[in-house]
Formats: sequence, C-alpha cells, structure tokens
Amino acid sequence: MAHACARHILLKTKDEALRIKEQLEKGADFSSLAKKHSKCPSAKKGGDLGEFKAGVMVKAFDQVVFKKALLTVHGPVKTKFGYHLIETIYRS
Repeated sequence: MAHACARHILLKTKDEALRIKEQLEKGADFSSLAKKHSKCPSAKKGGDLGEFKAGVMVKAFDQVVFKKALLTVHGPVKTKFGYHLIETIYRS
C-alpha cells in the first residue's frame, strides 16, 4: 500500500486559495501561511498531515498526493471541505 506525507492549506474560497498560492510562489513560508489562514485543525502544525495511506483522504486530495509532482504546491483543489493547496513531501 502506498504511503505519502503531505501538508496543505484549507481555504473557504477559490479566490482566497489563489491569493495564498501567489504568496507561496513569491517565496512565502508554507507553514506560516497554513498557521495563519488554514481552516483545518492541521493549521496548528503548519498544515502538516503526517504520513497516510492511499485511500484515506478524499479522492480529489489523493489524486494530487499520489500522482502529481513532489515538493510542488498544487491547487486549488476543491473538495467538500473547501479549497486545498497541497504539497506532497514524499511518497513510498
């Protein structure tokens, strides 16, 4: 079973997610932005979700974590929770 470690920033709107992504692209610190803006309890840990198995997260989230490039911020990815900016740290 595949495993991955990822972090994310969960936002209410697509516009908000795009604004935060722009800040990240300009070199802003992911962890600081997650702590300040993320609506997920993981915000306390800078958006760190730790290691998890494929199939644990909602499908749209899993698609990014297990298929897209590592160490790149992807999104906004829409789920029932809101809009995510997702960075996969590693996969095994």
